[in-house]
Parts: sequence; structure tokens; C-alpha cells
Amino acid sequence: MIVKVRVIPNAADNEVVSRIGSVLRVKVAAPAVDEKANAALKEYLAEFFEVSGKRVSILRGANGREKTVEIVGKTEEQLKRVMDSIP
Repeated sequence: MIVKVRVIPNAADNEVVSRIGSVLRVKVAAPAVDEKANAALKEYLAEFFEVSGKRVSILRGANGREKTVEIVGKTEEQLKRVMDSIP
């Protein structure tokens, strides 16, 4: 599944804030320096979607706040159920 993500770095905790259409808004505790926010985002999304960390990859936007992320390791239906649970 390919997901668009809006990253908010330097937050107190890692969390999915909301979903606007098909765009996830995700706060990460890491700063946006030296790929730290990207690493934290990938680790958190792997935990959130319950897949291995190697199953989450950033396809586009590694240097910006708007990212295109691919999540594999579960069926499309299972991943959509997780997405639908986000308010």
C-alpha cells in the first residue's frame, strides 16, 4: 500500500494525528536533521501497521515534510483496515 504522509518533526511523542483523505498526519519525536525524522517515521509506521521495519520505505519526499511511503508485509485489506481506524 502506498500512503502519503505529512510529517511533523520535533514532537513530544510519535503519533498519528489525523487522516485527511488519504494523507496521514504523523508527529515524530526526532528532529528533521540527518535523516533522523525519516528513520523515526519508518520505525513508527512499521510499529503502527504491525509490519517489519524493513517493510516500510520512503519512495518520494525524503527531504521534505510531504512523503510518499510504501508499506508491504500485509494484505491490502489488512492495511486498509488500519487506515480506516484512524479518525
